[in-house]
Amino acid sequence: MCWSATADLVAGGAVAAVGAACVARTRRPRDLPLAALPLLLGAHQLIEAAVWRGSGGSGPATLAWAVIALPLLPLWVPLGVLCAAPRRARRRLAAPLAAGAATAAVLAYCLATRPVTAEVRGHTLGYAVDLPHPRLLVAGYLLATVGALLLSGDRRLVRLGVLVAGGAALCAALWRYEFLSTWCAFAAVCSVVLLGWAGRPSPEEPRAAGP
Repeated sequence: MCWSATADLVAGGAVAAVGAACVARTRRPRDLPLAALPLLLGAHQLIEAAVWRGSGGSGPATLAWAVIALPLLPLWVPLGVLCAAPRRARRRLAAPLAAGAATAAVLAYCLATRPVTAEVRGHTLGYAVDLPHPRLLVAGYLLATVGALLLSGDRRLVRLGVLVAGGAALCAALWRYEFLSTWCAFAAVCSVVLLGWAGRPSPEEPRAAGP
């Protein structure tokens, strides 16, 4: 989330461009789901620009934003990490993937059966949907997203997991006080980290011989 429609358009376009670069730099097909994550985040912000222009409400843009934020991300992230992870780390990623699948299923059901609305709150947009056991859902969401990165067995993705955990806490605190949404900047930083990760040498590639 950004603080205006214009900010969302600019940030969303920039993050999507980084996502396109991530996909282009990816050397292994199994890295593509995670490398494409910035494309999804960029689209998410572009959709939110439409929510801003509609002053919130419960239209198609609000629902599309919620579908990406709620059921899609907690499933996409652990699946992407599982695909990209080294074999030694895949068994321990079963827990984040299971948590993501369960959380996504509950959230998808809620979106299919209950209304979701958005309203302008100071310099942020607030989204509301009636969720059962919200604390349990938040725990499952964080285990699926942050937990998968921390258990990935890849140092760059572990650092990204630490960044995501800290950034999520900061975004939540600022949103609570309706001061300023930092999600667009946070998504941009995470996308740049993934750009570096996508361009790393593949472990299967032989190192160039010295002179």
